[in-house]
Amino acid sequence: MSNSRSNYKNRTIKKTNKQQSKTASFMICIVVVVVLAVCAVKVSNLCDKSRELAETEYTLEMKIQNAYLEKQDLVAREQYMQTKQYIEDVAKDKLGLVYPDEIVIRPNE
Repeated sequence: MSNSRSNYKNRTIKKTNKQQSKTASFMICIVVVVVLAVCAVKVSNLCDKSRELAETEYTLEMKIQNAYLEKQDLVAREQYMQTKQYIEDVAKDKLGLVYPDEIVIRPNE
């Protein structure tokens, strides 16, 4: 009788262990799925942020390029303003001055 009792007890322990093992495996699977879902959301957010930063970087690079071109234009204009030709052009346009041997032809208004 004691042998049959110990067999019953062993079977009951094995059943309980199997149930606990199934429950533990199920819980581990749920935890893994939750972790993967959280990681997927984070990756999605990081991709969106990366796209936004790439657009911002492109916009800033274009602004830098435009500023560089504007600087080159200003340097060229500054150099032109230091020439004799610029002085002559301003004197003719704004002051109406001409060289003594020049003839000015103005359209009728």
